[in-house]
Amino acid sequence: MAATTKNGKTAPAAYPPPVNTQQEFIKREVDPEDEIIEVGVAIVGGGTAGLATANRLLQLLHEDAENGGDVMERLGEVPVAIVEKAKVCGGHTLSGAVVRPDPLLELFPDMTREDWRKEGFAYGEVTKEAVYATPTSKISLRVPTPPNFKNHGNEVISVSALARYQARVAEEAGAYILTETAATQLLVEDGRVRGVRSGDKGRGKEGQELGNFEPGTDIVAQHTVLAEGCWGHLTGAAIREFDLAENREPQVWELGVKEVWKVPKPLDRLIHTLGPWPLAISPKYGQVGGTWIYPMKDEKTGEDLVSIGFVVELEYADATTSPHDMLQTFKTHPLVRKILEGGERVAWGAKALPGGGYWSMPKLSMPGALIVGDAGGMVDTLALKGVHHCIKSGILAGEAIFNALKTGESSLESYEQAIEESTVGKELWEVRNARQPLQKGLLIGGPISGLHQVTKGKLPGRLAWHRNDHKPMFIGKTKDRYVKPDGKYTFDKLSSVYITGNATRDDAPNHIRVQKNVPREVAETWVWMCPAGVYEIPEDEPETGKVNVVVNYTNCVQCGAITAKGGRLTTPEGGDGPLYQIT
Repeated sequence: MAATTKNGKTAPAAYPPPVNTQQEFIKREVDPEDEIIEVGVAIVGGGTAGLATANRLLQLLHEDAENGGDVMERLGEVPVAIVEKAKVCGGHTLSGAVVRPDPLLELFPDMTREDWRKEGFAYGEVTKEAVYATPTSKISLRVPTPPNFKNHGNEVISVSALARYQARVAEEAGAYILTETAATQLLVEDGRVRGVRSGDKGRGKEGQELGNFEPGTDIVAQHTVLAEGCWGHLTGAAIREFDLAENREPQVWELGVKEVWKVPKPLDRLIHTLGPWPLAISPKYGQVGGTWIYPMKDEKTGEDLVSIGFVVELEYADATTSPHDMLQTFKTHPLVRKILEGGERVAWGAKALPGGGYWSMPKLSMPGALIVGDAGGMVDTLALKGVHHCIKSGILAGEAIFNALKTGESSLESYEQAIEESTVGKELWEVRNARQPLQKGLLIGGPISGLHQVTKGKLPGRLAWHRNDHKPMFIGKTKDRYVKPDGKYTFDKLSSVYITGNATRDDAPNHIRVQKNVPREVAETWVWMCPAGVYEIPEDEPETGKVNVVVNYTNCVQCGAITAKGGRLTTPEGGDGPLYQIT
């Protein structure tokens, strides 16, 4: 029986998706030797963290070979394989993104920041910045820059373009990149990860084999890296299988929606806003979030671009909270309109991100495998920063794997200590208790959060999180504030999905799991939350009680937010989903 709260409203967690993680996503017997693909190291995910792992490992393998070592030779014909579900590496990758440069300079020491811009993944160093409060739809007040928003000297980049560059370098160094390939099962034998199973291709809506059907394959590796990003389903299965979340807080999530605009005049500074508008200030609504506006100078074309985005913590209570519509509404503020007016939207995308920070990070290694980047929750959501942690964790993962291969050590636990002692562990430790107070709302939680930030983690204790999907939902009035899309400056969800290059087959199997008959509050949550218009409630459904939900899964841009509110995203057929270019 579904559980309800004392006020009669139902939480999404009371209606779990029809998923059996350990049965569906773990394969416990490897296929016969003549039917498998053997590789040295298998990396699941061609984003910044997975590719940083590949590049650092390959650097060490080549150095070892030049010095007479045989580690590369012992890994076989395919020393490193990267399994990426998108059409190209970076195709599903999205972030703000302003990055701290040190890990990227460490990974590619022969490159300068000017080289990054020439390669097309970096757009300029931050030299000026400003932070504003937006108390109303017309007023903006500049405020002193909080420590978490100080970005002087950081670099504006495109993570999708960075991933494409990293992939090219890795391939030139000997990596085998399997794009359009979904890793659908974790191979586990005798308590050790042996690799992954790739997904079938060419199945119809009901799972039937079509004329172009290709079965998946067991990819067996000496070590496996889970670099799936936000809520990877193999990572989730591994966390349960190896009890990696013991004594950790539940992970919580945020959702960011982003646009890139070509603008007639350059923006001279990086901007963040703290709200509260267009978020509701009342704690009843549970809305916490903020925005970014970043200048981007394309060195190749000379064009002036602007990255603008809205991030909402998914622990809200009003079912009509829509990050996409909030971004469209935010663009009508005079502060924003003077930046974008006369410009043209050239890209859009959406992505969930882990917000739990230090206390929600799982144990990062298990027999035969380790976890890197967003898959391990390595994001400082207060600073809107995670890319540098992804790259640094990949560097440390590559070093840990190489050392294990070199010495014959089977354990990868040294990686965990390396993370703790690195900037990743130290920075996340300092803000370990700064995000939780904001769950009480900006007015109450803001000062407490600020105290934890300025003391840099010196205050003792451990503040707990609440799970996103356990909060009861109500149908509130947030939707009444959204602007109507005009198709020129403000846009609807479906036209936004169109410009992502989404090419999911109409007859592909459904990769989204939700219960189809749920309380209207839960159904409305899914409808409004989803930035891609995946969920619909038929018009003839009742206004109260349970309603049916239609899932238009071919619209999905793989943002992952549904997993935070009672559903579950699983991997689509390889090649499906968006094809991001400059997000």
